[in-house]
Amino acid sequence: MTSPASRPVPPAAANPHNLRGAVDLSSLKQRPAPPSAGDPAGGAPAGGATAGGAPAAGAEPAAHGHPLRVDVTEANFQELVELSGTVPVVIALWAAYSPGSGQLVESLEQIVDSYDGRLVLGAADIEAFPQLAQAFAVQAVPTAVALVKGQPVPLFQGGAEEQQVRSLLDELLKVAAANGVTGRIGAGGPGSSEGAAEAALPPLPPLHQAAFDAIEAGDYAAAAAAYRQALNEMPADADAKAGLAQVELMGRLQPLSAADTEELRQKAADEPDNLDAQLGVADLDVAGGHVEDGLGRVVAFIGRNFGPERETARVRLLELFDVVGTADPRVAKARQNLARVLF
Repeated sequence: MTSPASRPVPPAAANPHNLRGAVDLSSLKQRPAPPSAGDPAGGAPAGGATAGGAPAAGAEPAAHGHPLRVDVTEANFQELVELSGTVPVVIALWAAYSPGSGQLVESLEQIVDSYDGRLVLGAADIEAFPQLAQAFAVQAVPTAVALVKGQPVPLFQGGAEEQQVRSLLDELLKVAAANGVTGRIGAGGPGSSEGAAEAALPPLPPLHQAAFDAIEAGDYAAAAAAYRQALNEMPADADAKAGLAQVELMGRLQPLSAADTEELRQKAADEPDNLDAQLGVADLDVAGGHVEDGLGRVVAFIGRNFGPERETARVRLLELFDVVGTADPRVAKARQNLARVLF
């Protein structure tokens, strides 16, 4: 398994296509719930519960003892996609053959519960739901991704320490808020009357709402202008600063076709001191979840170059720090590396 490979990125940057209708949900079979950490073989005792105490797939969410966890099935996937317009939905993709799957799902259950309804967990068996694994381009299990307004947001692959997971989820909530997803599900869980009542979205500040509306329309320049105005009025507005960095990244990526992307990567490989090529590939890496690669690329460019191009690269690096999240340990590492090459 690899180490955690990505932090949430702006949904439109992560994938410009909505998942709705993108996955063929026919011919799916129900499978047992993931094995617990102590039962890697995946056997479930009588009564429909796994060794870890979680019910088999298809049981009601509350039967888990974790009302904010849902087993992802053919019947409810579309509901979860729609729910992600209210609260972010964390999807844990697992398989019975993966010993680490049960441990990840159990850990995420506890962590998601602690967010008091601001997140929902969906556990998806990729053997029963291979189309979902294909849609998320899953290469190994366990893997965690999220849905925000129906858009996939990469989180991590393999195991992760609790603090690192919490850091990623904190950043996910910031991304969600920047896109107007700020609801809360009640103690009854998704689909309950209490959850529906508490899921009403509080209004955003006017300029943030203007930015959100512009993002919805695909007008990232207008969104950036709204965030800049918000920062002019309140320079300490951290959400506006992060939102500005995110929509500027989205705007830079928006016009790129697949052919443009391949050409850009080739140019960066052939011309390591080409500023535009290196910054362009860094954008692609960060948006694609390869955060360390993207940040490291810019730091390396700064270390090799001087003058105006170095300063341009430094400013862009600071913007990417805001995209990734200044509390992210990968940003802390990149800051240390930047200090080494500058001083």
